[in-house]
Amino acid sequence: MTVTGSTLVFTAASPAPATAPAAAPAARRRAGGRAPGPYRRLFALPGTRGFTAGNLIARLPMGMFGVSAVMMIAGQRGSYALAGAVTATGLAATAVVAPLTARLIDRHGQARIAVPATLIAVLGSLSLIVCVRTGAPAWTLFASYAATATTPNIGGMSRARWTHLLRDSPAAHHTAMSFEQAADELCFMLGPVLAAFLCGVLFPEAGTLAGAALLLTGMLVFTSCRATQPPVTPVPRRGSPLRALGPLLPLFLVTGVVFGSMEVASIAWLDFQGLGAASGLVLALQAAGSCAAGLLYGTVRARSLKACVCALAVLMTLPWAAAATGSVPALACALVLAGMATAPTMVTAMSQVHARTPEGRLNEGMTLAVTAIFAGIAVGSASAGSVVEGAGPVAAYAVPAAAALIALAIALTGRPLRRPNDRSRAVRPAAAQDPQ
Repeated sequence: MTVTGSTLVFTAASPAPATAPAAAPAARRRAGGRAPGPYRRLFALPGTRGFTAGNLIARLPMGMFGVSAVMMIAGQRGSYALAGAVTATGLAATAVVAPLTARLIDRHGQARIAVPATLIAVLGSLSLIVCVRTGAPAWTLFASYAATATTPNIGGMSRARWTHLLRDSPAAHHTAMSFEQAADELCFMLGPVLAAFLCGVLFPEAGTLAGAALLLTGMLVFTSCRATQPPVTPVPRRGSPLRALGPLLPLFLVTGVVFGSMEVASIAWLDFQGLGAASGLVLALQAAGSCAAGLLYGTVRARSLKACVCALAVLMTLPWAAAATGSVPALACALVLAGMATAPTMVTAMSQVHARTPEGRLNEGMTLAVTAIFAGIAVGSASAGSVVEGAGPVAAYAVPAAAALIALAIALTGRPLRRPNDRSRAVRPAAAQDPQ
């Protein structure tokens, strides 16, 4: 057993972290005798840089495909209604298929399932391009885009690797989860911008082609890092992730409503101000605030989920107040501050998923949480759109504020969640003692 900074490493438990004590003194010497920071210690572990590189490459297209499909279909077929219906069908298919794909990954291993599933998704994207270009019947667009629902949850697989490697170090695990959340925010901030640029400057299909290429390349790099892959346990997997996470899923659903409604409200408000072209940049500020907060959160002690959701409820009122002033700089600042509450909330909530998902079902559990968030985004987008039509864009900011208050009520009044019966899992986030 070796202690490196705030990281506890049991060298006999896992071959991968065994060389971490040797890497830490070298890092300390390079830093002039000072102890390396938490992120430096994290990526000193063998194999972590390789699978993280593949993870980031494959994760970037997650923010590209929706925008690319809308621009491609609307540009070629002249119908935003058709484009929206196709992407909505893909989201619904993902809600059904993604947990099943995750279950297969948990059962048979990441490399064995993720690569074929990615190939199916890439073929679906290529089929969509061909069908749009050749004027194929509309139903072929729905079928092609639905095939992309097999895309593996790359973020969940990466988190599963960190959980395996750092199962004996809660502090380092917290840092890794904070990094993963920051990576989510960064990719969903850059993905739509890159997709819009490629489709607008090159040709309508460029965003989908680039996204498919990045997804396949990143997944191949990620799955080639076999040393850090969580082992497949031959023992029967007991317990249902859906039942274990049941009390948490409403919280993820309402958090998704916050995300979806905030985006629609901001786009509508900026369009009302005659600044529709700047909506991408202003929305990126919220993601940038969340990304920065996620990285910072990884360097401090984890807070309870109640405290994080309380901060979310308070800060989500700021964009509503700023929009009422009619000031674009005020709204931009409010979005940055509001975004800074989302990453700590998601990191802490995901830590609860890790602590409560039955052994051997972690990727499935995380995929269920992500599916609940996506469902909430769809509800939030529709709700905010209705409010914009009926009461105006300023009033639409009441939707994310109200959703954040509902999330706080769920966190404060929810029953305590039981831990899994399996006591072999050593990762126990600091906030796990206060699940709500």
